[in-house]
Amino acid sequence: MTFTFFICAALSAASSFEDTIVVTASRSPSLLAEEPLSVSVVDQGAASFTLAHHPAELLASVPGALIQAGSGQEHLTALRSPVLTGGAGAGSFLYLQDGVPLRSSGFANVNGLFDAQTEGFDRIEVVRGPGEVTYGSNALHGAINVISPDPLQAEGGSLAVDAGAFDRYRLMATQGGGGFYGQFSAYKDGGYRATSGVDQIKGQLAHGALRGQTTLRSRLSFHQLEQETAGFVPGDDAFESEDLRRSNPNPDAFRNVKHLLFSSEVKSPLAGGNITIIPYILWTDMEFLMHFLPSQALEENRHAAGGLLSSFEKEMGATQLLIGGDIEIAKGALSEIQEIPDIFSFTQGVHYDYEVSSKSVAPFVRLRHQLTRRLSVQGGVRLTYTDYRYENKTDDGVVGRFLRLPDRRDDFAVFTWKGAALYAVNDRLSVRASLARGGRPPQTTDLYRLQRNQTIEGIEPETLDMAEIGVRYQHPQFSADIVAFQGQKENFLFRDADGFTVDDGVTTHQGVEVSTRWSPSPRWQVYGNGTWAQHEYDFTRIVGRASEIILPGNEVDTAPSTLGQVGVVFTPSLKWRSELVLTHVGAYFTDAANENSYPGHEVLDLRLGYQLSDRWQLAAAIKNLTDERYATRADFAFGNERYFPGEERHVTASLRTNW
Repeated sequence: MTFTFFICAALSAASSFEDTIVVTASRSPSLLAEEPLSVSVVDQGAASFTLAHHPAELLASVPGALIQAGSGQEHLTALRSPVLTGGAGAGSFLYLQDGVPLRSSGFANVNGLFDAQTEGFDRIEVVRGPGEVTYGSNALHGAINVISPDPLQAEGGSLAVDAGAFDRYRLMATQGGGGFYGQFSAYKDGGYRATSGVDQIKGQLAHGALRGQTTLRSRLSFHQLEQETAGFVPGDDAFESEDLRRSNPNPDAFRNVKHLLFSSEVKSPLAGGNITIIPYILWTDMEFLMHFLPSQALEENRHAAGGLLSSFEKEMGATQLLIGGDIEIAKGALSEIQEIPDIFSFTQGVHYDYEVSSKSVAPFVRLRHQLTRRLSVQGGVRLTYTDYRYENKTDDGVVGRFLRLPDRRDDFAVFTWKGAALYAVNDRLSVRASLARGGRPPQTTDLYRLQRNQTIEGIEPETLDMAEIGVRYQHPQFSADIVAFQGQKENFLFRDADGFTVDDGVTTHQGVEVSTRWSPSPRWQVYGNGTWAQHEYDFTRIVGRASEIILPGNEVDTAPSTLGQVGVVFTPSLKWRSELVLTHVGAYFTDAANENSYPGHEVLDLRLGYQLSDRWQLAAAIKNLTDERYATRADFAFGNERYFPGEERHVTASLRTNW
């Protein structure tokens, strides 16, 4: 494959709203410029220079998004939201691989991206806010869809070897041709902090076939993770301490994950339209030490699911019909066992041991109509019905702080909708507006992992109503997307500081997101994104710790009001490329009562690339160029500040060949 890598990267970096294709909005290719929603696209060509070893590095360029890296491959997500944890963090974001959910909706995981093929992707599409009715459960604050190369188009192959500080090494290989595509990556991390090494492998095998007007794409993805886990470093401003920042208070902590996903996408003409059917099977198994709790309990969870995604799209004059439905059957299990002696109300022995079977059915319909040459409107609805059957495998009742429910059945119906309009002022400028409701049923852990003095009765699906208005401008040298949003979330499900599940929380969300790109000359390019947002509690919750008492008007903890990234790309020749990137995370409160805070930080990275020949490229990145002392995550719990320290200045290099 004798292409010039830097030219391709520059073209992808400069891709415009006008010609960008997205599939997450409608499950079929459409022009981003014609979609009345907020979608950001992370392109592999531009992202390759980040030499990212964690999804947080890839998505830092998305306005409204904050991925807080934990230890190893662990992370927490914010997407037009605070950084959410527990069931809220797992269930509020929909993580997809090629349009297929990586986990069953009731058995999601807060580390939702580490199962995705973020090493060999073609692009990543990020839908910010409640999106289209094509996706329902867990797409409350948005969706992240990692899209693989198309096996029908992939030709040739590549091999890349990375090496860097902290004994980090990675091998990535791809090969395509003849309707087949394969990718494989192996990553070894010696660990920035004590006893925090990572061994991870990922891969995908794909096959595509064309039979007349019918296309078939089948993919098998796998992920295996074995990591030693470093916990929070406690202490006032511990992230600045040279003695503490590389320490590990939880040397016995670990996380092991296995994940498989098989899907087969069939697209074919039908009745004057096009039908898409995607059957899939997924399986996952995970065990980890709950180092963030006094119990240091061992959790084991697993689930398997089979499902079918379907949609039918038809043009009827000025009106487009999209109709479909999704079904899924899943079965999962969870156990939590504490080996250490009793500590407070955390008792030694079994805390929970249960199985849950789930079924979900979700029909949807959307109509889009071109009212005039410049104005289009659309409306859609989706109904998601979920049924849980819970079976307790240990004694019913209260043990210590833990409540084990007797066998039971619960079901939920979630109605979501969206109305939107898009007006093309001219060929370069468009305005869009939408009003949408997102929703999700409770996670199984929200329902069946209760504490004493709690009841499951009254737990309702969580909903988020959000309005937004946006402006897009496109010019060959300059593009911009500006959007303002305001929303309210009800029945917010989360764990308070006493460990109890809150089922009636209310929060408000408002902000402005901006993304721009300017190319003053062929050699120079400047890009940036910025977010101002305010996320507040709108209810009262009294708990035992004064620092965690929730009152209306308090800012939600771990919700920076400002986020941003600015990059300058200089390409002096066809062989050289350099990029200087500044990433900003604003200050945020670390407790619900807004008594403790983290000051925020700025991190500067330098990325360099050199084209050795038509087939060989060399890249290097100096990360945290100014050697800033910062925290990737800051928290206040159990009366102490605690942090995941950010890494000091370090270098990563990569050698890549293509054929």
